[in-house]
Amino acid sequence: MYIAVCDDQIEELEKVMGLLQAWQTDRRAAVRLRSFRSAGELLDAAQRERFTLYLLDVLMPGVTGMEAAREIRSFDDAADIVFLTTSPGFAYESYGVRALEYLLKPVSAKLLFPLLDRLYQREQNPQDGLTVRSEGVLVRLPFSQLSYVGVMGKHLFFHMTDDSVHEVVGALKEYEGALLARPEFMRTHRSYIVNMLQAEKLSPAGVVTFSGRSVPVSRLLYNQLQKDYLKLLFSGRDA
Repeated sequence: MYIAVCDDQIEELEKVMGLLQAWQTDRRAAVRLRSFRSAGELLDAAQRERFTLYLLDVLMPGVTGMEAAREIRSFDDAADIVFLTTSPGFAYESYGVRALEYLLKPVSAKLLFPLLDRLYQREQNPQDGLTVRSEGVLVRLPFSQLSYVGVMGKHLFFHMTDDSVHEVVGALKEYEGALLARPEFMRTHRSYIVNMLQAEKLSPAGVVTFSGRSVPVSRLLYNQLQKDYLKLLFSGRDA
């Protein structure tokens, strides 16, 4: 994992870099870190190097973090983007560049470390997934890119994070063992299993994924689902 951090305030930049270094040491993670004081400097480097994660301050002089994110998306659709800012006013705008998270300063280890954990785990096991037969073709579906599975009649629909959908003839019980054995996959309804690491919102009305899809939640399952979701996000690592 190659992480770029950009903030025009030196104190904030040093604080975030310190958190990243502490996480790296604690997890013994093989990651590279690079810091920038301006979005222009970051964009110059991003044209030459492939960062896997950008931590961007939103409010910077000259090119803002939001503008930098739009530029990054013009040549890199795969990298994760996380905004770090004192203002909640840009949260809605951040969805336009498919930002993974929008964290308010001061950023703490309690918020940042679980995010880094799941990204690092995803990178270490990129091909861990299911193989299904869709339209006569065998397709490999990495767990990290599977948003949710829904069933309608005798057909399953595997919804991916890139909005593609793979239709499979079969029953949900054929796959639920492999899915529910993983902590990130949870049953929200008798007809749906969701990757809760792809959940942007959870309420009694349903789950909204980062790709904007809505998935129903059973009233009977909601309370336990909420507990399991919080446990997943804050998986016992206190800082």
